Amino acid sequence: MRAVAFLAATTVPQPGWGHVLTAWTFQPLVLVPLVASAWLYLSGIRRVNERYPLVHWPVHRTAWFLSGLSVVFLALESPVDIYANVFLWVHMIQHLLLMNVVPICILLAAPITLALRASSAETRKRRLLPILRSKPVKVLSFPIVAWSLFAAVMVVTHFSPLYEAALENQWIHDFEHLLYLSAGLLFWWPVVGLDPSPWRLSFPVRLLYVFLAGPVNTFTALAIYSANVVLYPHYTQIPRSWGPSPLTDQHWGGAIMWMAGDIMLLTAVVVLALAWMKHDEAEAHRIDARLDAEAARRAALGEALEG
Repeated sequence: MRAVAFLAATTVPQPGWGHVLTAWTFQPLVLVPLVASAWLYLSGIRRVNERYPLVHWPVHRTAWFLSGLSVVFLALESPVDIYANVFLWVHMIQHLLLMNVVPICILLAAPITLALRASSAETRKRRLLPILRSKPVKVLSFPIVAWSLFAAVMVVTHFSPLYEAALENQWIHDFEHLLYLSAGLLFWWPVVGLDPSPWRLSFPVRLLYVFLAGPVNTFTALAIYSANVVLYPHYTQIPRSWGPSPLTDQHWGGAIMWMAGDIMLLTAVVVLALAWMKHDEAEAHRIDARLDAEAARRAALGEALEG
């Protein structure tokens, strides 16, 4: 109950360098999964490198995975988590990290591919592939379902009693974080497209898929930004004599969600468009190379017949 205990103080201290350095928490509920995930991933790398000594696991994939875990630690164990219960604008940064930044980093690390390569043929056949091809995974990863869950989590958590309850109860708050992270992983899985998936999206569909998430983020953010009353009473009950008023804080939170969220989605659209162009260029080169090879074979055959 780290944030609840912190807020039980008479007044919330204004953050300074000393407080920023000492307000870090080390909650087992967060640390144990992070350490276990890092250990499993690094163990998988060691096994893959031993099994395929000539084709080592890419270092940049490892960097993406560890970066994703580091962002989770920053979002949930640093002063960001403490002050997320004091200011809505900090809470918005936390949610954007969990819903967009962490999932992309994790998926760029291709953890499913690593698991498949590191496991034995028996484990792959009897455990991993059946899970990957199971009905629950197929349903949850279906692009329309994944997109809808992403949008629903974004809207419902901000416009239902869940948000206020999460501010008052740490267990509900942790559940909310799990919702954001899970919805983000499902949403970005077919977009990143590195790991095997029951569903594959072409680049045009990926572009549309991400682009359509923009209006949902914008609607949610503008509804919060334009509200003339405090939507979450918790923030009016925080004992502090510094910082923006609860309503100003709410406007800041809506603005951050609007601008930062839309920028993240727009950046993903641009990256996808560039990847699409690169893919088409590579495909064109392959086709040209095949046609050139066929032309060369025909020419050689013609010369042999003439000779």
